[in-house]
Amino acid sequence: MEEEKKIEDHSEENSYIRIKKFKFIMLIFLLVFSTAGITLAALSFGDEKAATVAIQERKEFSKLYEAFDMLDEKYFEKVDHKKLIDGAISGMVKALDDPYSDYMTKEENEKFQESIAASFQGIGAEIQEQNGDIVVVSPIKGSPAEKAGIKPNDKIITVDDKNIQGMTANEAVLLIRGEKGTNVTLGIQRPENPEMIKMTITRDDIPINTVYAEMLDNGVAKIQITTFSKHTYDDLAVALKEMQSKGMKSLIVDLRRNPGGLLDQAIEIANLFVPEGKNIVQVEYRDGTVEKTVAQSGKKIDVPTVVLIDKGSASASEILAGAVSETSNIPLIGEKSFGKGTVQTANDFNDGSNVKYTMAKWLTPNGNWIHKKGIEPNYKVSLPEYANVSYIDPDKKLHESSASNDVKSAEEMLNALGYKPGKIDGFYDSETEKAVKEFQNAEKLKKDGILTGETTIKLMNKLSEHIQKNDPQVKKAIEVLTKSKK
Repeated sequence: MEEEKKIEDHSEENSYIRIKKFKFIMLIFLLVFSTAGITLAALSFGDEKAATVAIQERKEFSKLYEAFDMLDEKYFEKVDHKKLIDGAISGMVKALDDPYSDYMTKEENEKFQESIAASFQGIGAEIQEQNGDIVVVSPIKGSPAEKAGIKPNDKIITVDDKNIQGMTANEAVLLIRGEKGTNVTLGIQRPENPEMIKMTITRDDIPINTVYAEMLDNGVAKIQITTFSKHTYDDLAVALKEMQSKGMKSLIVDLRRNPGGLLDQAIEIANLFVPEGKNIVQVEYRDGTVEKTVAQSGKKIDVPTVVLIDKGSASASEILAGAVSETSNIPLIGEKSFGKGTVQTANDFNDGSNVKYTMAKWLTPNGNWIHKKGIEPNYKVSLPEYANVSYIDPDKKLHESSASNDVKSAEEMLNALGYKPGKIDGFYDSETEKAVKEFQNAEKLKKDGILTGETTIKLMNKLSEHIQKNDPQVKKAIEVLTKSKK
């Protein structure tokens, strides 16, 4: 009754304004509380019969309403109510300080879904937000990102000269992805090099193959799984059959630079190695409830096996690596994995916006949580230093008397390939020029001693081939398999 008296004390126009404002506030209640599981009775206004409003009082929201009213009434320009609400929800999600939780407005969600539909075109790199930075988890095998020299743990500082620090991973993805044939220039910073590197990458079709098999010497089959997508298990089954037909006696499963993907695919593949009845993975919820996924009967791989992992092996890769290591004594070789031990889900709102959040954590068969820790390999083997040499922009011209980090990278590459560039100090002297000419001569390129364009691209490609051919992690895997047969 007190509220009715207050309304009567004002003019008809002011009464209308107050009722309209009350309706809007109730709309906010509906938007906020409907997602929190609070029941609201229907409202009616004007000539309609009023309904009883049953609202559970939430004192912690009074500050939110006060801030909204203050901005709505006193900000020097008219505010957009929708933007304020979107900003409030986005702020709540960001306050979780979880790189795997994110909020997208209707417009952002629509753009993101469009980019997912066209995700087979772009640069091909898995990224995530870490402490305000956009960090590469891993490039996809055969993608433009991998060919350009993008590496795990690279920080992307700029996209086409726009600083993206502070952006969410989804916001960054929308800037980086694009149509085949278009270019994007990334400003990259590496842990070992504070100087930002500019990389211009031509977007292309992203390889959809996720399984690559080859037969090495002495019946050793090597199968690389680059990500876990819809058809990965089926593709692996085909690859295994092919390797068996070629006399497979032992197996290397390569999960290096595999950023993860679909959980069900990782579980199906793990079932090939984990004995029936043993845990593959456990999922633990906030109330302490644990769901266990147990290996079923069926086809099992019975040849000696090892698994390769590195800092780019994340999420579903770690589920597979942890499962086979703890249940089947399959050795892990390489470097400590990335360390993502959480499970996400997404919720769509009626207005088309979307929130993704972490809803559980996953544990290894023995109950270990590897989040932010990673999985340690049984045999720690690092790639040689030259495998981490920085990318060189092919558009730059490096010649005698040049001095830069790019020159140092070139010297390290030449030295790794057996050429002699002299002192590796970042200064392009006569010995460096001589080494470049020798390289150009060997590759049938223009012999001018200048490092640019085709010469630069060829040099980086040759180094990549050299790393693969002389891969110490694969060599260690073969050594371990050889010993296991004796």
